[in-house]
Amino acid sequence: MTQPVWMLLAFAAWTLVLLMATVGVYRWSRILTGRAEIQSFQADPVDGSGWYQRGTRAHANCLESLPVFAAIVLALEVGNVRSSLVDALATAVVVARVLQSLTHVAFVQTKPVVFVRFAFFSVQIAAFLWLIGIIVATHVART
Repeated sequence: MTQPVWMLLAFAAWTLVLLMATVGVYRWSRILTGRAEIQSFQADPVDGSGWYQRGTRAHANCLESLPVFAAIVLALEVGNVRSSLVDALATAVVVARVLQSLTHVAFVQTKPVVFVRFAFFSVQIAAFLWLIGIIVATHVART
């Protein structure tokens, strides 16, 4: 498998780990200790402690970006676009996503924390756009 495919798998795995470590732990700990019924968790609005609410939102953020990353990796694979820069950008996407999620869940969202979280998000967007540019440029050069 190529590095971008590995990074897509890592992104998907992170999305699941984040779900289990935040939403899953919170809900199941309450269900299993009798503090909540299994049907008592509402989708909107999200109730619960701050870290649980942030975990729910961080997981949703992963789900929002995962299809975009998947489409880019698919285009890289179909177009047979390979380079060390592509590998580095795909890795940067996952590293920035993990750091964004951890910043989101672990800290109360003050202005400085949100700025840091947005910086990690910006790295992902820049990497996405750069990868798209590489795909287009490679295709144009080959035709």
